[in-house]
Amino acid sequence: MATGTEPRPKSGTAPGGGVRDGTRAAIAAAHLRTDRWWLAPAATAAGLLAFVVYSTWRAFANADYYQAPYVSPFYSPCLADNCAPMRSGPNWEIFGSWWGLSPALLILIFPLGFRLTCYYYRKAYYRGFWASPPACAVAEPHKKYSGETRFPLILQNIHRYFFYAAVPVAGILTYDTVLTFRDERYEWGHMGLGTLVFLVNIGLIWAYTLSCHSCRHIVGGKLKHFSKHPVRYRMWQWVGRLNARHMLLAWASLVSVALADFYVYLIASGAFDDPRLF
Repeated sequence: MATGTEPRPKSGTAPGGGVRDGTRAAIAAAHLRTDRWWLAPAATAAGLLAFVVYSTWRAFANADYYQAPYVSPFYSPCLADNCAPMRSGPNWEIFGSWWGLSPALLILIFPLGFRLTCYYYRKAYYRGFWASPPACAVAEPHKKYSGETRFPLILQNIHRYFFYAAVPVAGILTYDTVLTFRDERYEWGHMGLGTLVFLVNIGLIWAYTLSCHSCRHIVGGKLKHFSKHPVRYRMWQWVGRLNARHMLLAWASLVSVALADFYVYLIASGAFDDPRLF
């Protein structure tokens, strides 16, 4: 007895290709979801696009990124000769006067590359921008799918190497956070609102970095017997708890690093003075 779900004949391909080809069950609807499944990928795309626009503007601005004792996380460490002088700050003039572009472009490639190849962010922008797939149980519109086996997506496999670069960058940002306990005259014992902003930001950055899947594998991977490696096993458990919240930490740290940069921009541009707590 016909049920209406028999597969179409294999001769010919249904319009759309991909999962809608002749081997698919004869269901007219592209999917059977009745909820607002499009809301999550749309919100994800909007959030990521907003960060891309903001970070691009700030990276090329080459201004208002330092006001003692605060330095924007987008510009630290400062690797070019054209950096604003920061007393005891991360001024490493590796690139000489021939570098005329914003110094942020020299360092942002590492934290942005780490996030771009992150397992969670891949899922986020694959769904949000490429609709591959747009949501669970919703067919993607592409006729072919090759995964991450071809250029440029095969470059996603260098994620763990960006993790190695992200760790020292987080260490430098930790140093910058320690320096926020100075005042504008570089005297220790200061704490302003910006200090709290930087403390929250560095805490979220470390939480996101350590919750990375690559970090979890480095800590506990390739072990046949956890009982013989109790220290690594305990570390693996800690990282695993963070990894369970990787999505939340990815978004929270993305927002916090943008807010930290924006706070420095407001202080450096003279929009308002940093409120001093003590």
